[in-house]
Amino acid sequence: MRDGVFAVPCFCRKGDAMLTIGQLKFDEKGLIPAIVVDVRSKKVLTLAYMNQESLEISMREGRTCFWSRSRQELWRKGETSGNVQHIVNITADCDRDALVVLVDKEGPACHLGTDSCFNDKVFVGEVGESFSVEGLYTLLEGRKKNLPEDSYTTYLFQKGIDKILKKVGEECTEVIIAGKAGDKRETVYEIADLMYHIMVLMVETGISVDDVRAELASRHVIDHKVKQEKMT
Repeated sequence: MRDGVFAVPCFCRKGDAMLTIGQLKFDEKGLIPAIVVDVRSKKVLTLAYMNQESLEISMREGRTCFWSRSRQELWRKGETSGNVQHIVNITADCDRDALVVLVDKEGPACHLGTDSCFNDKVFVGEVGESFSVEGLYTLLEGRKKNLPEDSYTTYLFQKGIDKILKKVGEECTEVIIAGKAGDKRETVYEIADLMYHIMVLMVETGISVDDVRAELASRHVIDHKVKQEKMT
């Protein structure tokens, strides 16, 4: 905002059909709902609200800024927690009265420390959810929190880090044996066992899927640079 007047930037790439803030439809309180989605997992992280000023700040700074309806003030996500959400793009719906904000996040989205604010199921239909690593991680987090009876995962969390590490070591050995034998089906089975136990270890030690993904991404960049150096 400059001299009490809002600038009206657009929020699409050059060459795309672009809307301006002035073309969006804010409600009678000057707010528009913003559905925040993780660019990697495509998971809905939170539903927040923006006014004209917070949307302009978000676009200018490249990180989410919302309007708090309870406190009646602007709040930048991660300002105190460090869990910043870097904006990839913002898209309006067909009526131009709601936004989807695609973000690359640092840390959990929810103030309760969970990856997403949407965790409590209200209804489960007959069609099962597709598998995802993030979904498995969330399930394991739930097991650690609730410790349901007759659950192998509960057993591991109750036994603690030494038991979990022992199982990771055992599964590593099983993968080596299956791989050495050249048995693809058995190797896949043992790799799945290993990955499961590694993710239990991750939950136990507070390592997120994003932490591992970021490390792999940094190694990809390093590997790319090494290849370039070898070619010169």
